[in-house]
Amino acid sequence: MPEIAIRTAQAGDAGTLMRLVRALADYESLSENVVSTEADLVRDGFGPAPAFEARIVSLDGRDVGFALFYPTYSTFTGRRTLFLEDLFVDPEARGHGLGRLLLEDLAGIAADRGWQTIVLHVLDWNPTRRFYERLGFRQHGQWLLHTLTGDALRRLAKRD
Repeated sequence: MPEIAIRTAQAGDAGTLMRLVRALADYESLSENVVSTEADLVRDGFGPAPAFEARIVSLDGRDVGFALFYPTYSTFTGRRTLFLEDLFVDPEARGHGLGRLLLEDLAGIAADRGWQTIVLHVLDWNPTRRFYERLGFRQHGQWLLHTLTGDALRRLAKRD
């Protein structure tokens, strides 16, 4: 039976998180978009006002996956929600239920904190959509994700 453990990431785990973020980006064919560094993760995740929290899953003592999340707020429900930014398990460690265990862990965190919802985005081509749907997640096709970044953000902010 494999040994599985989930723990809260600490500042010293920034290298592990960065490795896993890069592996996720490779999987999604988005490697060129990763510009963050270990120092960014330490600054933004483990300082006095953390922008995120992360959980790391290990298999037989090796860190093989992570979930990175933060709270958002729903004006409709008047409650915080857990926004799952990233969930990833190394391909060679899949098949042990680690993704499900991470999601169960996050559901427990949300429930304990009184957060009523977990929200995540999944790429339209990603076969893990079926995995999420089996767990009870539902796609909101009528809600389209929009982003404002780079030059467009600077133009709107009148900072160009």
